[in-house]
Amino acid sequence: MSATSCTHLDTIEITELPEEVAGCEDCLASGGVWLHLRICLACGHVGCCDDSPGKHASAHAAADDHPLIRSLEPGEEWCWCFVDDLAMRIPQITGETRIPRSPMLG
Repeated sequence: MSATSCTHLDTIEITELPEEVAGCEDCLASGGVWLHLRICLACGHVGCCDDSPGKHASAHAAADDHPLIRSLEPGEEWCWCFVDDLAMRIPQITGETRIPRSPMLG
């Protein structure tokens, strides 16, 4: 995976991952549940993946025109561009985030 075909790398504002997050911001606010967590690289919004009922990461990307996310799951370093439909690794993004166990996993 490379970032050579993504045309949105100039939208990246978040290059250091937070030390810890409480979960999907939208699910926490609404009482929903999430499976996997993603962070918006434009503003730091933490949303849930498209396998989660709320699909908040992709909803945020569409609503706010923020095309790039990164997985916050342990051991995952991939990023995704919703506009270019492209997975990649972006080495400038550093850090590791402690996340809570998914409520969907019980």
